[in-house]
Amino acid sequence: MLHSALALCLLFITVSSSLALVIRKEKRPPQTLSRGWGDDITWVQTYEEGLFHSQKSNKPLMVIHHLEDCQYCQALKKVFAQNEEIQDMAQNNFIMLNLMHETTDKNLSPDGQYVPRIMFVDPSLTVRADITGRYSNRLYTYEPQDLPILIENMKRALRLIQSEL
Repeated sequence: MLHSALALCLLFITVSSSLALVIRKEKRPPQTLSRGWGDDITWVQTYEEGLFHSQKSNKPLMVIHHLEDCQYCQALKKVFAQNEEIQDMAQNNFIMLNLMHETTDKNLSPDGQYVPRIMFVDPSLTVRADITGRYSNRLYTYEPQDLPILIENMKRALRLIQSEL
């Protein structure tokens, strides 16, 4: 009796341990601030933090508005994360923020609250409404094929800081 109870207890422990390993493997890794936009980039957590660091470092703030369940955001995120030039500029020359919610700053939605939307804020805390994509109805949206435009706009944001500030 004691022998079968001990065997049953060992069987229970083995099954429990195996089940715990399976459950642990199915858990998703913790969400990082990059949210898939570039794990090597240093991201700020809030708009206010981004503005502070932009002023302090004299670097432009790049704000990416997106949603997890948006197919257009996912497509842009994929090419953004894979583009070495964008990743390098983002890491070295910008304060980076990606948001899945709107900010209280209405200047970041001058033509509506759509996603994906990428805007630049210079260190004087001026939202650069003059740095836009190629669409007239959604000025700050970019599609995967628009990466050359986004790269040029990132360079333009850097040039404007040097010439205006």
